[in-house]
Amino acid sequence: MNSIKKDTIIALATPSGVGAIAVIRLSGEKSIEIVNQFFKSKSGKRNLTEVKSHTIHLGNIIENDRIIDEVLITVFKNPKSYTGENVVEINCHGSVYIQQEILQLFLQNGVRNADAGEFTLRAFLNGKMDLSQAEAVADLIASNSAASHQVALQQMRGGFSTEIENLRQQLLNFASLIELELDFAEEDVEFADRTEFKKLIDKINAVLKRLIDSFALGNVLKNGIPIAIVGEPNVGKSTLLNALLNEEKAIVSHIAGTTRDAIEDEINIEGVAYRFIDTAGIRTTEDFVENIGIKKTFENIEKAQLVLQLIDAEHIDTLQKNISQLETKYPSKKILTIVNKADLLTEEQILTLKNKFENLIVLSAKHKTGIHKLTETLTHLVNKGALSNNETIVSNSRHFEALNNAYNSIKEVQKGIDLNISTDLFAIDIRQALFHLGEITGEVTTEDLLGNIFANFCIGK
Repeated sequence: MNSIKKDTIIALATPSGVGAIAVIRLSGEKSIEIVNQFFKSKSGKRNLTEVKSHTIHLGNIIENDRIIDEVLITVFKNPKSYTGENVVEINCHGSVYIQQEILQLFLQNGVRNADAGEFTLRAFLNGKMDLSQAEAVADLIASNSAASHQVALQQMRGGFSTEIENLRQQLLNFASLIELELDFAEEDVEFADRTEFKKLIDKINAVLKRLIDSFALGNVLKNGIPIAIVGEPNVGKSTLLNALLNEEKAIVSHIAGTTRDAIEDEINIEGVAYRFIDTAGIRTTEDFVENIGIKKTFENIEKAQLVLQLIDAEHIDTLQKNISQLETKYPSKKILTIVNKADLLTEEQILTLKNKFENLIVLSAKHKTGIHKLTETLTHLVNKGALSNNETIVSNSRHFEALNNAYNSIKEVQKGIDLNISTDLFAIDIRQALFHLGEITGEVTTEDLLGNIFANFCIGK
């Protein structure tokens, strides 16, 4: 996979199915030449192999005098194309029949179907983008909120790559001097200034730590923030989910234990995706199926980034007890307490509750009052400062792992400098740090790694 294939590939670049138009993309050294054999421009004189790059041409795709479709052909000549090769994009009518006719025509004439992500793989192999930018392409396509879109776009533009490459280059410069010292070990010559080297290691250590810490935010922005709605039966968990989603997603009933399995859906609030999970009510029961649901409730609490603990307004006398029980069981979990069925309380009771319990939210899921206050609170709980400041945010688990490995190697180098041990004893840790940083941008790759990354892409990208 590391060698660039010279054959011509083809794929549908737009979603399969009927639409107004469809885009079929070809890439490869002979792509323009091959398309030209079956294209006749409206003027009858246009030869695609002779046209300028980045030009569009109207004409027909023809097979043995049979017109398949009237199309617009866009020509991109290497190296100024997405893949760095000759690329042709055919804009045809969106009939499934037409799409298949054009695809089959070229597949029978020296072109093969593109593998998943092969266009982007060729872009990477041809030096059009590094590996982290290529991965950001897939994240950009999959983004379902303003926040995940911004994180992917920042990475695709190379902000993350630039930061990693700068670190790697500075470390590489010092590593070269240290390797030189090892070559002249017998002469006892010192090429690398130890004070400057320590400053550099401290700086790299701080940057890596910041990037690693950003993953906590980046991961939830990319995948959606999981929030578990928990509480006793009949406190209004399903009603709250329906109110948040503005649809009847969960079954609502006065019968306790109606929700026996987790019901999950996603909504977008202020550009951030939240995955709300309505769980089975927590109580002691002999019902076997309900007990399975309650067990899943505790599993969902473990997985959740935030827990919404719902309390029935009729049971506010046990409010402190319920809050304490959940906080004791999950001391490190962020828990937001909500008193539901506010319509059963007087204004004075609500004021007393808010004065007694900090950050308490009082609402009526049934009447949809106080929902805005809840969504507003959720927005404040998400620390989007780094996003607002356009800082580098790590959202890819592969990058997170590589950064952790690099950080551990740098810590060993730092330890070696502090203990004033011989350079050759921590030179291997410097090489390891360089290796792990190179893994992120693609300076270091294996066929398996590339296969795993690009297998997750859609066909045609």
